[in-house]
Amino acid sequence: MSTNRSTGIQVLAQRKHVGISAQKVRLVIDRVRGMRAEDALVTLKFMPQAAAKPVYKVVASALANAEENEGLSRGDMWIAEIYADEGPTRKWRRFGARGRFKPILRRSSHITVVLEERA
Repeated sequence: MSTNRSTGIQVLAQRKHVGISAQKVRLVIDRVRGMRAEDALVTLKFMPQAAAKPVYKVVASALANAEENEGLSRGDMWIAEIYADEGPTRKWRRFGARGRFKPILRRSSHITVVLEERA
């Protein structure tokens, strides 16, 4: 089993405790997985989902890390890995009729982007 990808330098960026559920973030992430980093930024900028903004920031941060820290070119960077894990869930309660209460779950997520240099 062979792969056509060249294994270049990989650059990582993370954002933790994003106030959007991982399920909603994954819907946005699936649209940009495997794209060139600059094309992904353009795509994310015009997506209507609320999760597109934090994903945009993480991809832009990874691209800036590649340029500033590693001295790599923006045009050669591709999204090698991008995923959203579940973060901590804040549990609140709302009181209902007859002495009951209704739980409210405020879910959060952690977004990770790994960029890879390809020629």
